[in-house]
Amino acid sequence: MTAIEREPIVAPESERSALNKIEGVFESEQHAPKLIGPHEEEIEFPPSLFYVLRQVVHHLAHGQAVTIVPLNKELTTQEAADILNVSRPHLVKLLERGDIPFMKVGTHRRIRFSDLLDYKQQRDRKRRSSLADLTQLSQELGLYEQQQQT
Repeated sequence: MTAIEREPIVAPESERSALNKIEGVFESEQHAPKLIGPHEEEIEFPPSLFYVLRQVVHHLAHGQAVTIVPLNKELTTQEAADILNVSRPHLVKLLERGDIPFMKVGTHRRIRFSDLLDYKQQRDRKRRSSLADLTQLSQELGLYEQQQQT
């Protein structure tokens, strides 16, 4: 079973205290902590693992769900649609329009996770820009102040 097929991991409330302590240690450390093995051997965390663990611990400590997916993971159209929170038919339209790269495996479409993330980040940037433009226009037209007063 691959990571994307598993449910996201959420820390139960009973673990939050320990996670907060670990997060505090991770934030205060100048160097990566060491793992003590079963035979008392010390193994220093490689920087890449330490960076990932800091992020995972932070999100779990704040009640957020975590899923680890390799960037080169190939997703089904349904998995990709679920990540974007859109319908599968809408995702297929995005693929066919060329908005998201994909490959065919037999008759099935596959989307690389990294390509999906690129699309999502681009979409989110466009949304933020459009929202900023709309807010600016509303302020220029005086609509924002009128709504605040009512």
